[in-house]
Amino acid sequence: MSQPSLWEVWGDHSTSPDKVVLVTGGSGLVGKAIEHVLLAEEGRVNERWVFVSSKEADLSDLTAVQALFDKVKPTHVIHLAAMVGGLFKSLDNNLEFLRTNIIINDNVLQTSFERGVQKVVSCLSTCIFPDETPYPIDETMLHNGPPHSSYFGVAYAKRLVDIQNRAYNLKHGCKFTAIISTNVFGPHDNFVIHGGHMVPGLIHKAYLAKKNKTELIVWGSGLPRRQFIYSKDLAKIFIWALREYEDFEPIIATVGEDEEFSIRETANMIVKAMNFTGPVRFDTSKSDGQFKKTTSNARLLKHLPGFQFTPTQQGLQETCDWFNDNYELARK
Repeated sequence: MSQPSLWEVWGDHSTSPDKVVLVTGGSGLVGKAIEHVLLAEEGRVNERWVFVSSKEADLSDLTAVQALFDKVKPTHVIHLAAMVGGLFKSLDNNLEFLRTNIIINDNVLQTSFERGVQKVVSCLSTCIFPDETPYPIDETMLHNGPPHSSYFGVAYAKRLVDIQNRAYNLKHGCKFTAIISTNVFGPHDNFVIHGGHMVPGLIHKAYLAKKNKTELIVWGSGLPRRQFIYSKDLAKIFIWALREYEDFEPIIATVGEDEEFSIRETANMIVKAMNFTGPVRFDTSKSDGQFKKTTSNARLLKHLPGFQFTPTQQGLQETCDWFNDNYELARK
């Protein structure tokens, strides 16, 4: 069911709650996961959460952003909105991704500063890290070299968020920070096959292959390795950062290094979760992209030493079950 324009899903509806949290990109994968986690809480009467999507405001339009902030009057912001896509969409749209994301991020951060927002937590991804780097990657390596050439547009635009956060802190003392997420997946993802991300696209392809009794074709050799984080785990980290993290230094949100899987292993987990019994073929004529980008979660675990990540196979099973149950409504 679609949400009403500028919807509130949880919190204090009085005229003056302690926190009014605006979530941009609120109808997307991570936004829906945050909504799910909040609705499962016992409740914090001093917070009101307002989720918005691109239908409510074009964040590349400064006037629209200012009007949105004037309407919601946020004290805190979780900034998830971005123009993104998978490997093959990025290859064709680096310039558009660069320009649009720079504009969106600048509009949100500058308006947050001008309207007196107390804290902004932006969402970055591990694609921003250097292509050639020692492993595991940690937060100190962010600007040590160019990102992989396949998605340099979105990578550089998102790197600038870290630079802006530092600049706003040094100039004005703003508590603007970022969570750097590894490959995130879960219910409410965009399951588009062409131009989307690997996991949701492959889930959709497996669904169709099973339905049509055809082979499942996986693009690339299957050899590159990735860490994955379940969207509901990432949502908990964002909520924690908004409520408790006081630094502007970014934090990587990822599972441990021992939870890194090859694309082939990931495809096999999806095949199992979808109960697909047909043939699987890897199309080696397609690009593999970056071979690996193993990241460390040491800084995160210093702050959240007891954090329990959902095992990848379990998260994939829950995501596949959700997709099967919601096929007609899922974004695809």
